[in-house]
Amino acid sequence: MVICLLSVLVIATCGIAGYALRRDYLSRLAVARRPAAVQAVQEVPPELQHLPEPPVLEAATVEILAPSEIFRRLRELELGVSELEQPPPEHDQIVAAAIAAIGDPATQRRYAPRRPNLLPQLMRAINDEEMSRRELAAIIARDPSLVGSLLKMANSAYYRVTISPVESIERAVVILGSDGLRSLIATAVMQPIFQVASGGFPRFPEIVWEHALRSAHAAIPHAALVERADPFAAELLSLISGLAEIVLFRAAMDHWASSSRAARRPDPLVIASLLDSQAATFAWRIGADWELSELILAALEEQMVTSEPTTPLGRSLRFGRCAGALAVLHTNSIIDDATVRLSLPEAGLSPPHLKCMWTRLLQKHEDPRLRKPVKDAGRGRLALAPAA
Repeated sequence: MVICLLSVLVIATCGIAGYALRRDYLSRLAVARRPAAVQAVQEVPPELQHLPEPPVLEAATVEILAPSEIFRRLRELELGVSELEQPPPEHDQIVAAAIAAIGDPATQRRYAPRRPNLLPQLMRAINDEEMSRRELAAIIARDPSLVGSLLKMANSAYYRVTISPVESIERAVVILGSDGLRSLIATAVMQPIFQVASGGFPRFPEIVWEHALRSAHAAIPHAALVERADPFAAELLSLISGLAEIVLFRAAMDHWASSSRAARRPDPLVIASLLDSQAATFAWRIGADWELSELILAALEEQMVTSEPTTPLGRSLRFGRCAGALAVLHTNSIIDDATVRLSLPEAGLSPPHLKCMWTRLLQKHEDPRLRKPVKDAGRGRLALAPAA
């Protein structure tokens, strides 16, 4: 009996071993019969073999600029310096002396610009879609200086499209349109810009003027569409902020000329410190002297501190000045498109409105006031030609 059981176990073991050997043999046979993988080799055509390897380009540098860095670069552009260096040891004393001199009430009255009498009524009329051209012309007719500037702009080569001169106020209003009339008002508000000596900084008036205009173009849609605030007030705030920098710069140049340091060029760092620390305060003083509304004064006051504004006009002004600074840096090839997009503060504008705003911001501003009168030999009358 035992012998029978052992025989059964031996036979079972042999069967299992044979099955395993057969399975291993079949696996090896299948691998041996599998076709080898064909490696594709792509040969370079003979006519291209002599060409050098393409260069490996570094990834483009994209910057995200904080507002402080945006305005620092703008200040460098205004003052014509590549970088504002560390202040010299006597820097604080010079700045303090200049602030004390400029802060004198008599000095402030001497430099404070006079408010154009018709400024509030005229800007509200321009922004009022229901205001007729005849009513607008009647407002302008009350100020002879505005009439002269209006007709001069309408007859300039930039606006005039007919041979006959423009002699009617109503026709001039139609020709200039809203943008032209805003430029006319900006002329009245920013008039001191053409009375300031550059003092070794030839581009300062030009860049400040450009920044003020572009800031206004950004503040207007932000106030109207995002904050539901008065776009006229946002525009006026932008212009006053630029005007304050011009007034402060002019006062600083006069103070420097009367000091013992007049023989040498003003220190750009001193001028930058004065503008950064005092421009917002001067803007508020201009608004107070002009007896502007409490809402406008509150917006100007909020620009004196770095914290976020809490009033709608204050937020629109802050956004407009930052967007305007980015536009100025872009048009002067300081930053690229990607840096502009990434550095722009959150606006709350829809993509179509934001695109429309940037299209206007990046337009070249041709100022008709810079055209000089020349004799038109063909028709025997004065025309306006670009200034040299």
